[in-house]
Amino acid sequence: MKLLPIIYLMYMFVAIYFLFLYFLLYINNKKTLFSYPKIKENYSVSVLVPAWNEEETIEETIKTIFDVDYPLKEIIIINDGSTDRTKEIVQKLQKKYSRLKLINKENTGKGDSLNVGIEKAEGKLIAVIDADSYPAKDSFKKLVGFFENEKVGAVTCAIIPRNAEKFSEKLQCIEYCVIAFTRKLLGYVDAIYVVPGPLAIYRTSALKEIGGFDAKNITEDIEIIWHLTQAGYERRMCLSTHVTTTVPNKFKKWYFQRRRWNIGGLQCISKYKKYFLKKGMLGCFILPFFILQLFLGMLGLGIFVYLAITKFLKNYIFAKYSIQIGTSLVTMNDLHLTTDFLNYLGIILFVVGFVFTLLVLSIMKTSSLKKHSIFNLLFFSIVYLSTYPFIMIGSIYNFVKKNHKW
Repeated sequence: MKLLPIIYLMYMFVAIYFLFLYFLLYINNKKTLFSYPKIKENYSVSVLVPAWNEEETIEETIKTIFDVDYPLKEIIIINDGSTDRTKEIVQKLQKKYSRLKLINKENTGKGDSLNVGIEKAEGKLIAVIDADSYPAKDSFKKLVGFFENEKVGAVTCAIIPRNAEKFSEKLQCIEYCVIAFTRKLLGYVDAIYVVPGPLAIYRTSALKEIGGFDAKNITEDIEIIWHLTQAGYERRMCLSTHVTTTVPNKFKKWYFQRRRWNIGGLQCISKYKKYFLKKGMLGCFILPFFILQLFLGMLGLGIFVYLAITKFLKNYIFAKYSIQIGTSLVTMNDLHLTTDFLNYLGIILFVVGFVFTLLVLSIMKTSSLKKHSIFNLLFFSIVYLSTYPFIMIGSIYNFVKKNHKW
């Protein structure tokens, strides 16, 4: 058997395996998807908001945080060397909110800003919220109860795009719903590998135990979870509440955001590669799963490009020499259908993936099928997801060049 079919079969097996894993996790846990533990202890919560040139969103973010239905101990804005009016806006709001605090520092990055905030925070729990994100009113009340389990070190919730009018924004809505749903399913096997920046709540003692965030990693929200996992802490995901965030509405910003996610993931793989396939959830599942997730698309793209080039060359050479010797380019023997097993696997993968996307959108309470046309769903499944491998190629290039910029 030739090598290419073997590689192709392995690629299809892994892709279909993970899709069916999600289906099985859903079937076994569908009754508890939107459940959350009740609060038994009144945990004190400090909120950290790292901010760099956030004058357009910082005021609304602060007002939304103070409006949540939970008594927050303090909200600390870490002004990371902003050159716009971020500092002035926060100072103005301090006159209205007595629990609002401001830390001004030089621009050293988000991870370092959060570490400064951790040292100043007084709460038993620390919530991290991006300066352009807006937690739901019931978010804290539904997230804090997970910390009744002493093993839990971090909790997150569904992230929903705040802007969903343009075509590109609607595609990201589908993407974010699928991400939230699969993250919840991974939680049932203790495999959550990131609690995103728009809203994440951590156990303060756990953060201090591992030394806080990695200031050099541009996806500090991934790295901190891998570190907590290695330290023995569990992570939880809540689907019954959400946080909204502003998603990119221009291609360049969208591309740079996705590239940053990939580069940060590559940084994490490089840092934690020594744990690969070693005892523990990080080494035995999260690392292999994350690596496959990042590179599987590139493998599929490579196979497609190889087949396309070889077919083109074969047809070109055949046509060239057929013309020279006067042979017909097309004969009746060429006009027949083949039942290629590998092609059928590709069709199966697409159908299963498309059905899974429909399932997610029909279940998520923050979205519905009525909001997304069939064209949007097909474009997302065929075109949008096909861009991932190309972004990954650019990410690897910048990672090798050590261009680790936001």
